[in-house]
Amino acid sequence: MIGMFDGQLALVTGASRGIGAEIAKTLAAQGAHVILTARTSSDLEQVEETIHTAGGKATIAPLDLTDPESISRLAQAVSGRWGALDILVLNAAMLGTLTGVSTIDGQEFNRVITLNLMAQQAMIANFDVMLRNSKDARVVALTSSVAKSPRAYWGGYAASKAALETLVMSYGEEVRNMAKIRTAIVDPGRTRTKMRAQAYPGEDPQALKTADIVAKEIANLLSSDFETNVRLEIENKA
Repeated sequence: MIGMFDGQLALVTGASRGIGAEIAKTLAAQGAHVILTARTSSDLEQVEETIHTAGGKATIAPLDLTDPESISRLAQAVSGRWGALDILVLNAAMLGTLTGVSTIDGQEFNRVITLNLMAQQAMIANFDVMLRNSKDARVVALTSSVAKSPRAYWGGYAASKAALETLVMSYGEEVRNMAKIRTAIVDPGRTRTKMRAQAYPGEDPQALKTADIVAKEIANLLSSDFETNVRLEIENKA
């Protein structure tokens, strides 16, 4: 059976659990060779094993995205084995403490911005050549509704996501007429993840949709002829 992404190479950040893991498994199930990145090797190995058991192809690459040199080494290793990158999913992120803007801890805010924004720019910069080598490259960045609808006490996280959206869409405009690279922003909405539980500890998880539903929507987007800088907001239903 031919999959939607047969012969394509995909890289998913934050692929050790939650939405990232489900995206990786869904892309692999449709024929892509998926590179899985995250900090925790053991969790990545579990996702990789699930993909291999189902007959898919995956390679794990444990790394700390907040370390620019790690990203550079990853890009060198990937480009040494493959000529082009067809799908880049920028999913890795951290929530940080939900607090008022005036009480944000500077050190923690720096970590949030480093992972949610600066690391994503480094990923694009280091994989730009491989994306340009693809016949149909797609870059998808996961965001949040708070990026465009500010909410009290979410300022730090919201600022990082708003900046990420602008960064990715700017890249999309830069390559629109120069390379076959399309960019997209995806807001997964209310989803049953550890980050959601951290943000809303009293919420009933059974009232939320599961991460595999988000992954399927993203796979459908990636397989479609979408216009660059499209924004997909996934419905909030269980």
